[in-house]
Amino acid sequence: MGYPKHLLAPGEQIDLAMRPHWKALILPVLNLIVAVAAFGAAVGFTSGDTRKYAAIGVGALAVIDIVILTLRPWIIWLNKNYIVTNKRLIIREGFIQRHGRDMPLIKINDVSFQHNGLLDRILGCGTLVVESAGEHGQEQLQDIPHVEATQRELTNLISSVGANGTADDDEADAGDRRRK
Repeated sequence: MGYPKHLLAPGEQIDLAMRPHWKALILPVLNLIVAVAAFGAAVGFTSGDTRKYAAIGVGALAVIDIVILTLRPWIIWLNKNYIVTNKRLIIREGFIQRHGRDMPLIKINDVSFQHNGLLDRILGCGTLVVESAGEHGQEQLQDIPHVEATQRELTNLISSVGANGTADDDEADAGDRRRK
């Protein structure tokens, strides 16, 4: 999964690119297995004329079920991206109705994480909470893979941007003083 380079600002490079953890697809995959098994059972346990009607009825229900409970979550998962560059955090979600949010790293005040239960702890995923000085305040990124490592990496990037921002500002101030 690559984020399009033409959407990056000059001098901007991608440091982290993520989708939600694969655990978000566990229930859709289980649903697919159950739907296919139900269709197979309906066809296998009926005979004669009822087999045709049972196959059509259960097949139609299985297709509707698969589209709503398997295909839809997979498309949502596939079209949810979290990208961290050397300048900003980019959040993009949606397939047809798309929305996004960009947070400059220099405006991020706090990054924390939480594991939401034993499964998250075992799989190493969780919720990343990013707090910014902007008007929207807090952003919760659900099902982030390797959430602790991601939190550390994001914190390091924020620190380096803050240090670079301060150094650049100091150099600009020194240049202004020299010109006066």
